[in-house]
Amino acid sequence: MTWDEASAFCRWGGGRLPTEAEWEYAARAGSTESRYGDLDAIAWYGDNSGNARIDSTALWIADPNGDNYNKKLFENGIGPHPVARKQPNAWRLYDMLGNVWQWTADWYGEKYYTIKDGTDPQGPTTGTQRALRGASWFNSPRVVRVSNRSGFEPGVRFVNVGARCVGEIFP
Repeated sequence: MTWDEASAFCRWGGGRLPTEAEWEYAARAGSTESRYGDLDAIAWYGDNSGNARIDSTALWIADPNGDNYNKKLFENGIGPHPVARKQPNAWRLYDMLGNVWQWTADWYGEKYYTIKDGTDPQGPTTGTQRALRGASWFNSPRVVRVSNRSGFEPGVRFVNVGARCVGEIFP
């Protein structure tokens, strides 16, 4: 799913894509830890998304270019899983980590978070890439953490990228 498709899907459902700050706040659910629980219990990632458990970290170290890593993961039948098969975070949000990367509304700025742009930052005002959060079924464990961020061009479509929509609640 591209960024435009994700944004349109959220609008169709009466919501919108979250900002990076909103996404991280929701993923943390009050925790300051890098993960909101034991990784195998809360997320689908490279080690546990296929037919058999593998050590994706060892694969990556042995093949930092990724050729063998990709081959071994796909030979193992790796892929996305239905939502809510793992434990939710403290706010009952499922799949905040792993399964699929999630588009956010923000443009990606590699060093943006070092600026400390106050409460609820909105990210850079322009850019060439949109921000993604959460990691996916394809990633090694070191990548699957709340603070991890990535950026892709908005027109990019990958099988491990999706969306999480947010809506406004009015009293």
